[in-house]
Amino acid sequence: MNDTTSEDSQPAGLSGQQIAQAAGVVMIGFILSRVLGLAQYVLIASLFGSGQRMDIFFAASRPPETIFFVVAGGALGSAFIPRFVEFITRGERASGWKMASVITNSILLILIAVSALGAMFALPLVQGLLAPGFALPAATQTANLMRIMLLSPAIFGVSGLVMGILNAHQRFLLPALAPALYNGGIIAGAVLLSPFIGIYGLAWGTVIGAALHLAVQLPGLARLKPHYYPSLDWRAPGVWEVARLMVPRVLGLATVQINFWVESTLASGMVEGSFSALRWAFILMLLPEGVIAQSLAIAIFPTFSAQEAQGDRAALRRTMGQALNAVTFLSLPATVGLVILRLPIVRVILERGEFTLQDSEAVAWALLFYGLGLVAHSLLEVVTRAYYAMHDTRTPVAIGAGAVILNIVFSLILMRVVGTPGSLTLGPFGGLALANTLATSLEVGALLILIGPRLAESVKPSPSPAWRAGMMGLVKMVIASAGMSIALWAALPLMGGSGWQLAAVTIGVIVAGSALYWAIAWALKSDEARLFSDFVARRLQRTR
Repeated sequence: MNDTTSEDSQPAGLSGQQIAQAAGVVMIGFILSRVLGLAQYVLIASLFGSGQRMDIFFAASRPPETIFFVVAGGALGSAFIPRFVEFITRGERASGWKMASVITNSILLILIAVSALGAMFALPLVQGLLAPGFALPAATQTANLMRIMLLSPAIFGVSGLVMGILNAHQRFLLPALAPALYNGGIIAGAVLLSPFIGIYGLAWGTVIGAALHLAVQLPGLARLKPHYYPSLDWRAPGVWEVARLMVPRVLGLATVQINFWVESTLASGMVEGSFSALRWAFILMLLPEGVIAQSLAIAIFPTFSAQEAQGDRAALRRTMGQALNAVTFLSLPATVGLVILRLPIVRVILERGEFTLQDSEAVAWALLFYGLGLVAHSLLEVVTRAYYAMHDTRTPVAIGAGAVILNIVFSLILMRVVGTPGSLTLGPFGGLALANTLATSLEVGALLILIGPRLAESVKPSPSPAWRAGMMGLVKMVIASAGMSIALWAALPLMGGSGWQLAAVTIGVIVAGSALYWAIAWALKSDEARLFSDFVARRLQRTR
């Protein structure tokens, strides 16, 4: 293929309506992925419960996830896509595809090499670092599962780069479907393979899911008529720049993964089922966090970047403030719901088949402490993107490293003072979840404090009107949340059933509690309540 541009492959700027349509496509894929992810969790819980088998599986999945997120995620998250877009929009297609080829080849080789080393030393890794509390049979099975799942990082590395290339060309549908197909692969492994090979079916399901994640995007890549270079020429234009820009992001991702490894190491020495209870609780906390914060943060990031590029820090400050207020408005009632209704929620989602009431109580115990950190996790998604928009990846990395140290210290202390040793339903793993919440809360607090002066127009002797309005808005949210919490506490005695009866009552209470929160916020003239109400009203008008 020659170095000419074509209408089919040249990315172009999008109009406002086209951006909305593209965002709708991504959102549909996001929702589909979440629905299939929830179905995957329900199926796995019913088949394997929350005992030692899931402890082993979750521990074995940690190294493959770490390898992918640290090695490939850094390149995709902050460096590769912007540089590739520059080449393509300038008409330098050959340079763009050369850079993409070199990075793809390099990441593929790195992931294969790291995964091979992980497979070679799987058992010592499990016994010495990942799960030192496991007995030899459990450690051996963990190592065997890990070796299977280590086939997936290399596939994901290529798939992630393909996703970036398609998005750079304004192709959103297939990348949006890829995560859903990954979850579908795990479901297929659970349904089709687990009856014959047990927990190993889930491991092979992750590999199948990774392959589907890549395969669904290949037709879109083929339509771009790419030019592949079998090269490792790091002198090619753009390659070293991508490598330089990805280093801070890689370090940041590595600090996040350290927290998970610390939890794995400490929980492996607790009563059987503790590690999986901790992991299930974190997964459930991430469900509302993903819908509330990740989707908004992804949508707002281009606006942050554009405002920073224009040198309009005042606009960036206003946009960030609005985003933080919106996230807080949604995450506060979600926190109240997770904390108060934690046991009914866990029972409705997970309790069936091999997943028993005791398992539900253990997960609910960890969810109590993880749920308290939902607001902090949600705000972190927004504030870190504001730093990235200002081309500052070092500050979030430095603060994140400090949060890792705090998390380790808190974990070592709180696992000894929270919960009952030897218990599953009230185990000391609750202290690990609380440590995560405290460290994340301090992390986001530090980032918000440090970013304030950089966005301030000038030093003022008294709080600005925007600051006062934000504090008044927060007070209104807290009052509305308090009213909602009273109603949910009063409704708890109604949730003594099981099965579909419990599900219907739980859903009804959640809907009623959310409506009450909205009504109180509206009565208090909350700007966020009115903003979301106007948005919903406009959407309903368009559908008529």
